[in-house]
Amino acid sequence: MSLPPEGAAELRQIIREQLSGMNVNSKIREVLTETLKDDLRHESHHLSEEDVMKALRRRGVIDDVMKDMQFPEDGLSRELTSTPKPPTRFVDKELRTVKKVSIDPSRRYLHLHILGGKAFLEHLQELDPLPGQVCSTFTLSLHFRKQRFRSHPVPCACEPDFQDGFLLELHKDSLGDGSRMADATTLLSVCDPIQLVLIKTDTSGETTLVASHFLEWRSVLGVDRGVTSLAVELQGVGAECKIPVGVLNIKLELYPPLSRTLSPEIVNTQLTLERQKTAEKERLFLVYAKQWWREYLQIRPSHNSRLVKIFAQDENGLNRPVCCYVCPLRAGRLLDTPRQAARFVNVLGYEKVPVVGGGGKQEQWCTMLAFLCRNKGDCEDHCSLLCSLLLGFGLDAYVCVGTKGKGIAHTWVMTYGTDGAPKPLYPYKSIGCIFNHQRFLANCQPSDSVDFCVFDLNDESRWKPMSEGAIKSICSPGSSTSLLPFPPLCSSLLDGAAESNEIELQLRVLVTEHRKDLGLATVWDDQLSYLLSPALAAYEIERTTGISAGNEEFQDAIRRAVPDGHTFKGFPIHFVHRNARRAFATCLRSPFCDDIVGCRGDQMRLAIRVRVFTYPESACAVWIMFACKYRSVL
Repeated sequence: MSLPPEGAAELRQIIREQLSGMNVNSKIREVLTETLKDDLRHESHHLSEEDVMKALRRRGVIDDVMKDMQFPEDGLSRELTSTPKPPTRFVDKELRTVKKVSIDPSRRYLHLHILGGKAFLEHLQELDPLPGQVCSTFTLSLHFRKQRFRSHPVPCACEPDFQDGFLLELHKDSLGDGSRMADATTLLSVCDPIQLVLIKTDTSGETTLVASHFLEWRSVLGVDRGVTSLAVELQGVGAECKIPVGVLNIKLELYPPLSRTLSPEIVNTQLTLERQKTAEKERLFLVYAKQWWREYLQIRPSHNSRLVKIFAQDENGLNRPVCCYVCPLRAGRLLDTPRQAARFVNVLGYEKVPVVGGGGKQEQWCTMLAFLCRNKGDCEDHCSLLCSLLLGFGLDAYVCVGTKGKGIAHTWVMTYGTDGAPKPLYPYKSIGCIFNHQRFLANCQPSDSVDFCVFDLNDESRWKPMSEGAIKSICSPGSSTSLLPFPPLCSSLLDGAAESNEIELQLRVLVTEHRKDLGLATVWDDQLSYLLSPALAAYEIERTTGISAGNEEFQDAIRRAVPDGHTFKGFPIHFVHRNARRAFATCLRSPFCDDIVGCRGDQMRLAIRVRVFTYPESACAVWIMFACKYRSVL
């Protein structure tokens, strides 16, 4: 495989640096000195290159060089291979080891280098953390054409020290012409922006969405050598979407460089035409939506009070049709069944959008990358993800907008079976509309009560549809007005066994301290603790499949472990976070748990078991069971 001139020069530089670091030159000089002495002693004056190589091999110098030679990925330094491999990677935030990336020399890449940040004024007063000190951190996530990346976490500061580089494949989907490298004109037609999401993680592990930005990268096509630097101003989210939160210094570089760049005027003209086309599509859809809404209200005036949600605001305050928030999403081998997908969505954290001051609920439908990176969101975010996953599994799934309980607005997901009936029917109060990525249907039946609705979605006298063509014009994949293609799910970075052990050890310390404050000694029964494991596994299986299994074996084992005349008490509880101190505080609020932790009795033994079940995106279900056994005394 031949290398371009830039690659060959880079390879030579790497080899020189490696040889210099291994002090190879001095070793060669030593070998030459000894060889020359031997040569002179034998009165021979013909020292060949082969003689020197034999001497180097004999001394083990060549073996040492081949064993220690490494090619780090530094900036644009890469491991080159003749076999193309997908460059997609998800950088482990907890490991600062450099990862190698395989690249295809017939394709063109964009190297995005974060050169630090500035003007994050909210953190102006924060001091640099001391070595080993736990502090709040920033993490920057990127998504571009189904490729995800994440920076190393850096301490929150006015000028955060981001120093990360990411290699983006520009024409990843053009597999048919893989042997031909994309030129500037081809790249100009790639309208996908790079989404940047900035997350803050505090010392307790809680995450906050700081900023979400769509970066237009194609300005690099109109500069010499395909290298440009940008100062990207990040705006806040939600109610603060117009307030700057900081600036990122970014360097963009095309690799290999373009043989011929475009003029800046051509690039700007293309971007202007795309914006005009997008604005026109949005205008036409808005005109259609207004006319559709007028027709809906003419059916009966009471429709005006029904929850028919056509548009929703994202974290940047942009109004988008709700159908754009749903897209069939395949989980690869990370999730095997629709029920497992539902369980995964369920263990993602739930949190309403924070509101400064009083008033009602502030609505915010996050883009999928922002939701996954934050690892928690409101019910609309969960529904968009679940509906997308169910569509990916081949089900006819819809997001439902209506009310629950005491008339509180809510969203949920339903699947529409081939027999024409939704399954299952959720116990919600009313339903105003349903939608997915292709269809939008408003309930126009006399009553919007879920109990009395007929779910024949093809009956236009009961469900008024929007034009599928109108939806497709603005929400279809590749449309410049739609959201970005959903990012691929990433496998968990957590080791379930290690996390279980760590949380359990922390809880043992907390229980021991709590009992010490009560004037009680603590004796742990490790065997009893181990016997609690099947119960925790059974609880998770039941949550995932709806099937209860293993309870008989657990009860039999407990009966055998608890002697006659003794009493056994157990308290299971479930969390979706891994903060032991916070979990223990929640447990103590239950009188059942407080009774076990503070139990007094003859031959009293305590037991505790923690089981962490990991899911994609480092989501987890944490099951904890406290138990005790003691001799009953009259």
